[in-house]
Amino acid sequence: MFSVFQAIVLGAVQGLTEFLPVSSSAHLILIPWLLRWQDPGLAFDVALHLGTLLALLLYYWREWLDMGLSLAVGNRLPRRLLYLLIVASVPGAIIGVLLEKQAETSFRDPRLIAATMATLGLLLWVADWYGSKKRTIDDLTFLDAILIGLSQAFAIIPGVSRSGATITTARILGIDRADAANFSFLMATPIIAGAGMLEAHKLFHTGLAAQLGWGFAAATVFGLLAIVGLLRFLRTHTYKPFAVYRIVLAVIVIAVAVARL
Repeated sequence: MFSVFQAIVLGAVQGLTEFLPVSSSAHLILIPWLLRWQDPGLAFDVALHLGTLLALLLYYWREWLDMGLSLAVGNRLPRRLLYLLIVASVPGAIIGVLLEKQAETSFRDPRLIAATMATLGLLLWVADWYGSKKRTIDDLTFLDAILIGLSQAFAIIPGVSRSGATITTARILGIDRADAANFSFLMATPIIAGAGMLEAHKLFHTGLAAQLGWGFAAATVFGLLAIVGLLRFLRTHTYKPFAVYRIVLAVIVIAVAVARL
């Protein structure tokens, strides 16, 4: 049976890993696989993503309010940021729809996840270390937004990580660490909201009402903690610890997969 305790654990994992650049989808697959827990199903995944959506809205409500009001009052910078986010969201939405079936089946192989975890870890490490990174969100161009949006599209593959891919690309483009994370998190809001609305019908008639509620609450609380914690961490630190973590986890997954052959 899938217990409330397991729901809280997976909710906490979703909340933390959705925003840390380590891949939430990979962890939601790997933890039940490593611990031999029952798969809670797609309805539970939807509840967790709605929890992280609430965390985003709680943290960035003022930015979204400013962007909404800018359409009426003509405040240039928030309105331009809104247009950048719209442009950046299109590639991920299109590719997500096209590859939805593969994401639910063939992309869930732990060995593939290990490979993508390690590869993106190395890319993040190099992108964070190489070159000058002094541009801010206000310096982003529409070409930058398209490129970051294309990288977000690859997050359909578990192990890539939406935040990992977008932050890595933003760092390659010269965006400073904190603003790379902020733009990544703002980009996640419409994608998660859209996916949640499309899949919301799966929340009904699951027989897991308590588990869905506790998972949603844990994802919200730990998602908010992850956003606040990461942005504070980046004031004085690099993304290197997350890159190292991805590579170490990939090695562990490969070792466990080989041992279970």
